Amino acid sequence: MILATAHICGVFNLILAAAMLIPMMADLFADNPDWQAFLSAALLVGLPSLLLVISTQKRMPPFSLRFGFLLVNAVWLSTSIVSAVPFVMSGQGLSFADAVFEATSGITTTGSTVLVGLDTLPPGILLWRSLIQWFGGLGIIAMGLLLLPFLRVGGMQVYKMESSIQSDSPYTRFAQFSAALVWLYLVLTIACALGYWVTGMTVFDAVNHAMTTVSTGGYSTHDASMGHFGAGTLVVGIIFMVAGALPFVAILKALVTGKVRDAWEFQIPVLLSILAVLTLVVTLAGLFETERESYDILVHAAFNIVSVVTTTGFASTDYTLWGPFVVSVMLAATFLGGAAGSTSGGFKTYRLIVLYQNLRLGLKELIYPNGVFIMRYGRAEMPPHAARSVSLYTAAFLATLLLAMMGLGATGLDPLTAFSGALTALTNVGPGVGEIIGPAGNFAPLDDMAKWILVAAMLLGRLEILTVLVLLTPAFWRI
Repeated sequence: MILATAHICGVFNLILAAAMLIPMMADLFADNPDWQAFLSAALLVGLPSLLLVISTQKRMPPFSLRFGFLLVNAVWLSTSIVSAVPFVMSGQGLSFADAVFEATSGITTTGSTVLVGLDTLPPGILLWRSLIQWFGGLGIIAMGLLLLPFLRVGGMQVYKMESSIQSDSPYTRFAQFSAALVWLYLVLTIACALGYWVTGMTVFDAVNHAMTTVSTGGYSTHDASMGHFGAGTLVVGIIFMVAGALPFVAILKALVTGKVRDAWEFQIPVLLSILAVLTLVVTLAGLFETERESYDILVHAAFNIVSVVTTTGFASTDYTLWGPFVVSVMLAATFLGGAAGSTSGGFKTYRLIVLYQNLRLGLKELIYPNGVFIMRYGRAEMPPHAARSVSLYTAAFLATLLLAMMGLGATGLDPLTAFSGALTALTNVGPGVGEIIGPAGNFAPLDDMAKWILVAAMLLGRLEILTVLVLLTPAFWRI
């Protein structure tokens, strides 16, 4: 099992080593000496990974719970470290802590950054940031749809009640389904890039932002993030951030079968309703707090709400200047997240639905102690283990959030920065709240200990917390 895990990690690291040649070519074309750093990083990662793959090439063991948990943790940890190698070897002078922070933020599609002066950075390092977010987004879909349901972690079985891959997939073979997911992800990225290019971005900016939009990652090539561009570009961003936050199986079913109603899962209208209501609230608040035109306020309100809820992390304006109420709304929106089966992080829409149903039935049981009530998710009856999984995740989420917040507070951060930093890392959103890590700030001023805490929180959030915590229990190693 250990050898099989090492073999698969080696394969993923080989893919990343090959991907390093893409930003190398970008720097070589721009006559930037950083191309040598990417070549060196590719060799440093690629050769040992190739030897690891060859030396561990044996028959794979039967897939089991223990193997699955170990594999998920090992792959995400190893890819985070490997992705940091080009940052360390580049000419940006990043420390090891900064490099791992930037890489982990990228591969988990969090979008927090320690880099400043993005407008003047070499094209290779900017492209590498976007590439690892794009790979991370694809890995998130694969993990969420194909692996976590088997491990019964993260409540994905709730999602599968309405959209079972085995029963409802428009494809009869697993290989066809996997290939279709990759093609859909690629097509959405290309369409997004074209939309950005048409609305005024350069080709380089369009490609980079398309990769970080569809993956709901949020890395930009400019310090002003999406505030560097016009309203038309923001509208394109809204459309594709929402697309990245929708269930990819539902999108596939709608495209293949042509029956949008059959693919219209219960969590989709709930997510869209949340986005619409919060956009309206922030727009109305913005009308009272700023002197901008109504259309301008609406676009910026919609963009930033969609960016935060879908955990993309782009910013088009410093919304902290819109008053404390808007800041409070944005902080609350950080908890939400997109739909299950998407590239989004966060708490996820389906969990909100399950918690609401749990609360509703709990109140009914208080009124009618002898009554028998059935918990439903849309039209489907929810099995007890699904609701229990969401409750377990919620407890782990809150406990982890509080521990991370206290850890950040111990490094000297003020309570608001510590809380929003822990929350934005755990939900994989990106920017926090406050002068330091807010939408107009950066994570560079934080000390190394704070960055390591945030690295751990980002990985915990992306792996649905329980996937990591289970490794810390003695019972797991006795399976």
